[in-house]
Order: sequence, then structure tokens, then C-alpha cells
Amino acid sequence: QVQLVESGGGLVQPGGSLRLSCAASGFTFSYSPMSWYRQAPGKERELVAHISSGGSSTTYADSVKGRFTISRDNAKNTVYLQMNSLKPEDTAVYLCNRRFYNDWGQGTQVTVSS
Repeated sequence: QVQLVESGGGLVQPGGSLRLSCAASGFTFSYSPMSWYRQAPGKERELVAHISSGGSSTTYADSVKGRFTISRDNAKNTVYLQMNSLKPEDTAVYLCNRRFYNDWGQGTQVTVSS
């Protein structure tokens, strides 16, 4: 069955960086566009970034453009989210998604606070 396992979250100070990973299994990862979403307490889930199956095309939410970078390693069945210049408003649970499918990981908590 499809499994998506996120890791890399934690507590970081404003201006800091984190790198999230999502390890995928149970489907042909190299054929699958992938996405990162996030959900803050009391707010709706929102898109952070998409990446195409080959990694050549990416899309970002305006709120993270220029600060976050999505990438993937198809040999490792893993998608990444490099997050720089983090702000308190980036605090949320970050979730990996197999795009166009209702396949989600359990999420990893990111907290940006001094």
C-alpha cells in the first residue's frame, strides 16, 4: 500500500532553516508528481509547493516563494522541502502528498519561535 513518511521537523528560531524529507513507497515514485502542504492550528490545509515527476518543474505558494525549495531524488523515492528564512507564520504541520491522489503522510511539526 502507499506509504508517505515525513521527517525533519522541529523547533527553530526565526530566520533559521530546516530540511524536510518524505520517503515514499507502494507506488511508482518516479512517475508521480508530489506536493508539500501545511496546516496550522485552526486553519485550512494549504499548498506549499508542487514538483513534477522528473523534478524539472516546480510551483510555490506566494508566501514561501524565494525561501523554500522543493526537490526530489527518484533513486531514493524521496521528496524534500528546504526551508530557509523561516518565520513564525510558517509554524504548522507539514504533510507530503502524492499529487492528484488522496495519499498523505502523517505530517511533521515545524515550530518557528524564539
